Amino acid sequence: MIQPNGSALAILIVDDEANIRKTLSVCLETEGHRVTAVGNSEDALAEASRRSFDVAFVDLRLGVTSGLDLIPSLLNTSPWLRIIVITAYASIDTAVEAVKRGATDYIPKPFTPAQIKLAVHKAFEMRSLEQKVVSLREDLGRSRLEADFTSDNPDVKRAVSLARDAALSDATLLLRGESGTGKGILARAIHGWSARANRPFSVLSCPSLSPELLESELFGHAKGAFTGAVRDNPGRISACEGGTLLLDEIGDLPLALQPKLLRFVQDKEYEHLGDYVTRRADVRIIAATNVDLEKALREGRFREDLYYRLNVIQITLPPLRERPEDLIALAERLVVFFGRSCHRTVAGFTAEAVDILRNYIWPGNIRELRNVIERAVILCRGERIDVHHLPENLRAADRSIRLGDPLRLDRIEEEHIRRVLADTRSLQEAADILGIDQATLWRRRKQYNI
Repeated sequence: MIQPNGSALAILIVDDEANIRKTLSVCLETEGHRVTAVGNSEDALAEASRRSFDVAFVDLRLGVTSGLDLIPSLLNTSPWLRIIVITAYASIDTAVEAVKRGATDYIPKPFTPAQIKLAVHKAFEMRSLEQKVVSLREDLGRSRLEADFTSDNPDVKRAVSLARDAALSDATLLLRGESGTGKGILARAIHGWSARANRPFSVLSCPSLSPELLESELFGHAKGAFTGAVRDNPGRISACEGGTLLLDEIGDLPLALQPKLLRFVQDKEYEHLGDYVTRRADVRIIAATNVDLEKALREGRFREDLYYRLNVIQITLPPLRERPEDLIALAERLVVFFGRSCHRTVAGFTAEAVDILRNYIWPGNIRELRNVIERAVILCRGERIDVHHLPENLRAADRSIRLGDPLRLDRIEEEHIRRVLADTRSLQEAADILGIDQATLWRRRKQYNI
């Protein structure tokens, strides 16, 4: 039975007998796997340094060398690799030694196609469980709503419909929308709807690291590549083999890294920092941005060729203030979610609280709404969330502020920043209007909980 794309593995065969290599290759390729076959340890290590493999079949005797000696070297290159030893000289001692050195299975020759398929299936199941554990660890301690894209807004409906269609392809996607509109949640949903759902999904925030560390995190680095590089790092691309990598806030990707990302998006080729071996990886790229990329193009901060490579399919999520028909329904679903997680019985909102939610402009979008509802559920001791359970900035939003009013300067500044954010398409545009840089705007937003 041919495997679905999400179950196709990259498999390395290392055997000095040409007939064995051919037999194994035909058996595995018939199942839909991607197979590379070599006849000696040197070629095996060379292939493992260039691309990522999920499973390796290693013969115990490789001419004058031992397959047992190859196992640690392969694992040093690819720690996640599942190694299956095959041999015509099977014994308990060699089986035990193979396991000690890192092998996960042991098959004596002659073997049947059924034995090979079962061994690969076991390796795939083990790899899938490991990847699920990694994903669960990333979410540990962080409550996260399941992707719920129920909406009465036509723009949201179109965006979700396009995302579902695009998920069936391997096309590179560009997700656009203000901060907090749910781009990361949609990217994870696209991965879940795709044939790659059983493979890794990872997120890398482009402005979160210095250019050198970002390059290392994305492409990996060799030991000694820079100060502090005390061991090899395979990088996110290698770790996401067969899966999806979300590059969040792609508009902040340093200009020096953009040609390297362009090359990977085009050719699926890259090098580790400090290493000149060219590697290949099958990873789908989804990029997300809350900035005006067209403006960045005009200002020379973003490469035009990379923009068009990333912008194969563009999906735009509208801000929360432009989907008022969804606001209360979203808030009520959040009440149910946080009620369960906080062990509270909260039925909904009072009419006065609903009015305040409706009249607020929500510059932080769904992320801000989520924080407001979580806070309200925690503070609520009755059946319904009332006005006094909502933050002061929401309750004060309806009050008209005029120059000369008896208010503190920081209160006027907060309201001005909120209004500018509500009327602009990106943080960079808002920062330009306010006459500050994005870092200062970020600090102000954090200060005022915007």
